[in-house]
Amino acid sequence: MPGSRHLVIVESPAKARTIARYLGDDYVVEASVGHIRDIPVPRDLPTDMKKGPYGKFGVDVENGFDPYYVVSPDKKKTVAELKKQLKDADTLYLATDEDREGEAIAWHLLETLKPKKSLPVHRMVFHEITRDAIQAALTNTREIDDHLVDAQETRRILDRLVGFELSPVLWRKIRPSLSAGRVQSVATRLVVERERERMAFVPSDYWDVTGTFSGEDAAFTARISTVDGSRVATGSDFADDGTLKKKAASATVLTEESATALVTALEGAKARVASLESKPYTRRPAAPFTTSSLQQEASRKLRLGARQTMRVAQGLYENGYITYMRTDSVALSSEAISASRAQAAELYGSQYVPDKPRHYQTKSQNAQEAHEAIRPAGDRFRTPAQVAGQLSGDDFRLYELIWKRTVASQMADAKGTTSSVELALEQGGRAATFRASGTVITFRGFMAAYEEGRDASRYGDQDENDKRLPQMSEGDELDVQELVPDGHTTTPPPRYTEASLVRALEERGIGRPSTYASTVTTIQDRGYVLRRGSALVPSWTAFAVVKLLEEHFGPFIDYDFTAQMEEQLDRMARGDIGRSEYLQDFYTSDGTDGPIGLKPMVEQQGDIDARQINSIPIGEGITLRVGRYGAYVERAHPDAEAGSTSSGESETPPQRASLPDDLAPDELTVERARELLERQKDDGRVLGQDPATGHDVIVKDGRYGPYVTEVLPEDPEDKTPKSKRPKPRTASLLQSMDLATVGIEDALKLLSLPRVVGTDEEGTEITAQNGRYGPYLKKGTDSRSLETEEQIFSITLDEAKAIYAQPKQRGRAAAKPPLKELGTDPTSEKPIVVKDGRFGAYITDGTTNVTLRRDDSLEALTHEVAVERLAEKRAKGPAKKGGRSTTRKSSSTSKKSTTSKKSTSTKKS
Repeated sequence: MPGSRHLVIVESPAKARTIARYLGDDYVVEASVGHIRDIPVPRDLPTDMKKGPYGKFGVDVENGFDPYYVVSPDKKKTVAELKKQLKDADTLYLATDEDREGEAIAWHLLETLKPKKSLPVHRMVFHEITRDAIQAALTNTREIDDHLVDAQETRRILDRLVGFELSPVLWRKIRPSLSAGRVQSVATRLVVERERERMAFVPSDYWDVTGTFSGEDAAFTARISTVDGSRVATGSDFADDGTLKKKAASATVLTEESATALVTALEGAKARVASLESKPYTRRPAAPFTTSSLQQEASRKLRLGARQTMRVAQGLYENGYITYMRTDSVALSSEAISASRAQAAELYGSQYVPDKPRHYQTKSQNAQEAHEAIRPAGDRFRTPAQVAGQLSGDDFRLYELIWKRTVASQMADAKGTTSSVELALEQGGRAATFRASGTVITFRGFMAAYEEGRDASRYGDQDENDKRLPQMSEGDELDVQELVPDGHTTTPPPRYTEASLVRALEERGIGRPSTYASTVTTIQDRGYVLRRGSALVPSWTAFAVVKLLEEHFGPFIDYDFTAQMEEQLDRMARGDIGRSEYLQDFYTSDGTDGPIGLKPMVEQQGDIDARQINSIPIGEGITLRVGRYGAYVERAHPDAEAGSTSSGESETPPQRASLPDDLAPDELTVERARELLERQKDDGRVLGQDPATGHDVIVKDGRYGPYVTEVLPEDPEDKTPKSKRPKPRTASLLQSMDLATVGIEDALKLLSLPRVVGTDEEGTEITAQNGRYGPYLKKGTDSRSLETEEQIFSITLDEAKAIYAQPKQRGRAAAKPPLKELGTDPTSEKPIVVKDGRFGAYITDGTTNVTLRRDDSLEALTHEVAVERLAEKRAKGPAKKGGRSTTRKSSSTSKKSTTSKKSTSTKKS
């Protein structure tokens, strides 16, 4: 009504600014900045409530699981401002997001602001922020959906119950400050199980033969398929234990010797085209983006993590560029379909648009977060060129990705022809067939706009079909240019990336679009999962946590059970089941009619053996232990038997060695564990005595690398607490020093640090020190990096003053020029260079790094070698240590070539 004053409340200031542009002066748009209320942790409850029914969880589990909500301390000012604005309002519009979380925020606002009963209150919903969508939402308001609120509140309470019941068990049995979570623990289990597969994996060597054949107009390669009538084994034929699978028991496993002998026997033979097949090739476009597929594709194509992707998407939505970004629906509105088809025809031609629109259906029966897929906002999309001046960086790249995927989803199929040829070679009583396939795209269709990315695969021939075969006919004879034996080694299943973990959670029905990013982020923030490049590597703490939960709280880490919980929440959102009844069954069930409840399961647990939970056998009497201060390996001391007591227990403590932080679980082999134990004896290696103190100085290999330290004498009668006793001087070895050869002189130099260089004109002392990030100077609070470690001991006062006379660089020091430039990498399309790093020279394309080998010569390093090394590193993930690498093999026999290549072939998952 003209002259009225309407208050519209949304979640974020950016969203408020955008919506305000589409409303008149009669509307005041304010932001709640997310949730304004939450369930406090018990320690933050009012004193008089801590001993009451809310004291354990902030939820009264005895009376309908009633949660106690408080306004968050940082939102009190926001709530006060909203109440002030509400006093003069004639209407209240709650315009939070149209999902469970948004519905709950709207409900909390209503409960907290307590508008007058006479004030009209409307729930205003929309899935894109455009003028038309906002105007339509104003005229189509509804009431708050209590079922959606119940589902969100139940999820919150479930997370509180699981976390507060199970986390204390982890504190007592593994380490303080750990946490268990309804979804995060299941996600951690996925990563741990994948690492267990890698630890149990046994590499298998196999060989094949690659032939180069020349037709009328071109040469092509083909790989051996059969030998003497028997199929040749490939990587997919081997099980993870290194044996052939049952279905491949009759396959022939070529060795280096047999492959080389076959090449020799077939030397000079002609190849005959035994069969040739051609069939039409059709490829359909991918469906528009859901939250999950957007996170996966942004990871593959843009190298954005799940959290970063959602942050950028949130900004694009709030500023009116895309539709709502939390959805598991692939459906497009009729307006979006029309916009996509019109834009495809305009930009690519009418032949690129099919006669009928494409309609996509969500596979999941529980898709519920929004009504439409993620797409550009509006009924006529802005092209990337049109927003280039408004968006930049990740904002532009993600918008472009969403635009391409949406438009491509309404474009025509890609068309082509796939040809397969089988070549027969016979000579000297030996026979072999070779196969090759190739696809020729005759009409690119949707591929003119967009092509979906692929995750890393365990088999390396996924692009084999992309090559083009020459014209030939059955019965034709082809020249054999060369036959080359190829050696391969099967590789373990690849580690999860953020993208593939999100996909795994989605496939199992665990979590929902609004939770994927936070789940993946949480398990990393808690230290359960570490990142190496894009790979997710579980910590040993994660192994202990998962082991405890599997053995004692199995249902709450079971994939199907967790997925069923999500289904129950979906039913609750539809109003099919009640909130309190479900929570009662989940928490207190005695197990008569289903799984036992959380409370009785915790109460029935006996004394959990913490030592057993925190122990993982490595082999040969060596055990990994997860301690409070990190993981270490342990074995009985060699003198233990001789020093055992009459009861059989050893008086000699076991040998222990801390694990390096960069050692992945699957890299801890028996050989590596023995090496660590040998390098770190109980008392270290004595280097000598410090003449100034008379104390022994020893060198040890610790968790953060080798170091020297002095041994302080112990007085058995000294009652001073250890925390207040003098600490021994300790210093890390320089990079140029070796644990095995460092001497007392080197150790004393290190222990003398920091070295006083002198004082400046103002009397401020300048010292030279060695830190975590290398050598540096320190003057008061001003630190400057040194170029070499030797400068710590040699730099003069004048040289130090000269360094401080230069302007201080902000951030990282200026990058050193590359040692060598090697062209462009064909995969990443980025320049390859050799750089000098902290741990030596390495090859990099800016994303993947490969350390040079000892026998590598910088002058002899070629572009081809660099490309191969980078490709191997990408395929393998983190670099392996401790005897897991495979010895390269070579052969000296091939047709018209004396070169045999050893490649790393992956195994079909």
